[in-house]
Amino acid sequence: MTSGEWAVLVEENGKTYVVELVDQQVKIKGLGVLNPQQTLASVGVGENVEIGQKELKRVSPRLPELSRGMVRRAQTIGSKDAGFFMTRLGLGPGDIVLEAGIGSGGLAMYIQRVLGTKGTHVTVEPRGEHAEVALENLQRTAACWDETPVHHHIEGTIESSVEAIKAVAQGFHAIVLDLPEHPTAIEATADLLLPGGRLACYCPVSSQMERAWEACEIAGLTVEWAGELMEREWGRASKGGMRPVNGPFGHTAFLLVAQRS
Repeated sequence: MTSGEWAVLVEENGKTYVVELVDQQVKIKGLGVLNPQQTLASVGVGENVEIGQKELKRVSPRLPELSRGMVRRAQTIGSKDAGFFMTRLGLGPGDIVLEAGIGSGGLAMYIQRVLGTKGTHVTVEPRGEHAEVALENLQRTAACWDETPVHHHIEGTIESSVEAIKAVAQGFHAIVLDLPEHPTAIEATADLLLPGGRLACYCPVSSQMERAWEACEIAGLTVEWAGELMEREWGRASKGGMRPVNGPFGHTAFLLVAQRS
C-alpha cells in the first residue's frame, strides 16, 4: 500500500475519519454510504469536502490524526501516557521493543512512529479479537507512513511466548507490559532486557503497581519511577481570559519504569 490509498478527514469539532480509498460503494460509520475513491481522489490535503450534511477537511495522516481516527475495541493508551513511555524508555530509531497487551494498538502506533525502518517491534496478545483490531490500525500506519519498523505479532500470553519471542530477537532495548497482572510477565521477560534496557508497566490500580515494583526488584531490575501523570486542559472563557475545561482531572493509570543495570 501507499499513503495515497488512505485519506484522513476531520470535522470542525475534531471528529476524525480514516478512510480507505477503495473504488466501490462502502458504508462508513458517521459518513454514510459512498465511493471513497470517486469522492476523495480529487480532494487534496488542506481542502474541504462535503459528504452528506457534513463539511470535512482532508488532512495529512500524521500520528495524532490516525490515533483519533483509529478503530477501537479495548481501552487504549493515550498520548499523555504514551509520550511519557517514549521518553522514559528512551526509544529511538533502530531500537528493538517488546510490547505485551497490545489492546487496540494505541501505544503500538506511537512505538512504531519512533522506531523507524531499522527498528523491530514485537507484539504479544492472547485475545484474538483485540489483536485483529490492533493489527488493522497498524496496517493503516504502515500504509500512510514512509518509515515503519519490522513488526512481528505473536498470539498468546507473554509467559507462554518466550521462546517465540527469542526466535525474533535475543534481547530488547525496551519492554512494555499492559496487562491485568504483571509479576509473572516480569519474571518471564526481565532477562530479555539488554543491559541498560528498561521495562515499563501500565497499571489500572495502585495495588498492581505495588506488585509490579516487587516483581521488578525480585527480577534484579531497578525501579526508576512509579506514579501517575495528571492532565488538566484549559480553554477560552466566554467573557475573556482562560479557565480549566470542565471534565475529568486527567488520571488514567499508574505507571512504572524499571531498568536493567
